[in-house]
Amino acid sequence: QVQLVESGGGLVQPGGSLRLSCTASGFTLDDYGIGWFRQAPGKEREGISCISSSDGSSDGSTYYADSMKGRFTISKDNAKNTVYLRMNSLKPEDTAVYYCAAEWVSSGSNWCSLSSDYYDFWGRGTQVTVSS
Repeated sequence: QVQLVESGGGLVQPGGSLRLSCTASGFTLDDYGIGWFRQAPGKEREGISCISSSDGSSDGSTYYADSMKGRFTISKDNAKNTVYLRMNSLKPEDTAVYYCAAEWVSSGSNWCSLSSDYYDFWGRGTQVTVSS
């Protein structure tokens, strides 16, 4: 059974940090392009970052939405079948449900996307609340 599970969300003060995890079961995560998305109440889902399948020299190509560059970092641990999203200098406007998503690609492909339209598999999300 293909499953993605997000974890690591919670309540954090402005300026704080969190590391979200997206752990896959039932498939090898590195055969997929993986995206992180978020959705705040009353707003559309937006793409944050994505990471492609590994190639011979790196864990995969990474891409960020322009508004997320500098504060958010995506990474992957293939041994743990997990992708991470490190979030620093959090702001109240970062409050949202954060989701990871996966789309199968051929091994070594540098594809991933910041558009939710391209992903078939989704986790249930983890809530991040930034508030004092």
